[in-house]
Order: sequence, then structure tokens, then C-alpha cells
Amino acid sequence: MNIYQKLLEVRKAVPFLQKDASGQQYKYNSSSQVISAVRAKLDEMGILLITEVVGHSLTGETIEYMDKDRPKKTTTYFTEVDLLMTWVNAAEPAEQIKIPWYAQGVDIAGEKGVGKALTYGEKTFMLKQFNIPTDQMDVDAFQQRMEKSVGRITSNAIAQLKSAWVGAGYKINQLAPRIKQLYDCSINDLNEQQVDELLAKIKEKRSEPA
Repeated sequence: MNIYQKLLEVRKAVPFLQKDASGQQYKYNSSSQVISAVRAKLDEMGILLITEVVGHSLTGETIEYMDKDRPKKTTTYFTEVDLLMTWVNAAEPAEQIKIPWYAQGVDIAGEKGVGKALTYGEKTFMLKQFNIPTDQMDVDAFQQRMEKSVGRITSNAIAQLKSAWVGAGYKINQLAPRIKQLYDCSINDLNEQQVDELLAKIKEKRSEPA
């Protein structure tokens, strides 16, 4: 089998996942559930997944508030990582599939953001790569709640934008300067309308004759 045929066999092995974890107001698929669902078949097929961090950023947002008439502050740290996910056929190591990916992690303490981003990124990559349906669209409860609280677009929208950008032949490190030039903001500060505009521009670029 070639690497594509092997990945197809993995996809066939996981037809559905019931959400197994709960957060505030949300049910979601845990990372351990998703990885466990595909690992045995990946081992059987001799497929390895190598994750490489190719870019990252960290921003902090401090909120001041009163607690029992005393001023307090809480800082939320938002970690973003650009990843390169590489499937490798262990029987033929030169046979590889490279896929750019994006992930984010939100943390209060500050030291766990990267780990959360990598865990979240691996989970969503597996779900999307193998088209695994869940009982509802899968989102990480904590991540979604924090994204809404700080007014950012969703991680899926950012991943879609970055994937389209790379697919059009641009380098990933050119995206942030372009967004800054067009909208004078960072990628995580874009609104939905701006994302739609950028995706339309990228689509026009890809449809232009060579």
C-alpha cells in the first residue's frame, strides 16, 4: 500500500466518536479519546505523525477588577503555534505528506500555553484529517469559551485562512505582514468579514491563469 491507501484504512477504522468530556455548557472530545481511536490503526498501517513547530507567538491580556472592594488583576496568556504535520510511511520513509496546521492555547498561569496548543492542535488535526464525525461540531470547551470572551475569531477560521494562504503558494511568514498592511491588526484580531474578504482574495489569486 502507498501512504494514501494506508491513511484511508485509518479513516475507515474510526467512523464516529461520541463526546466523552464535559466543560461549562459544552461537551467535547478529549485529546486522549481522539488519539486512542486512531493510534492502533496507525501502528498497524506503519504510519508515523511528526509534528514540527515552525512559528509561534504569545500575547497577554490583563483584566483589572474589584473583589470584595479590593482591586485585583488576572492575565490571560494566548499562545499561537504554526505547525507542520508530516505523515511518514515507516516502510518507505521517503514517502511523506506534509500539511501546514495552526493551533492555539489559552492559559492563566502562563507556563502551559504551548502544551495546550500542541495538544489541541493534534486533536483537531486528527479529527479533520480523518473526517471523523462527532455528535456535534467538535470544539474544545475551554478554548471556545475563551475565544468568545476576548472577541477573537475561532481557531478553525484561522486554520482555514492559513491553509488557503499556503495553498495559494505564499509563505506562511508573509501572512501576518499582509494582514497588518490591509487591516492594521494581527491575525487573531480579524473579524469574520475580514476573514471572508481575505479568503475571497486568495481564491481569486488561485484562479488566475499561470
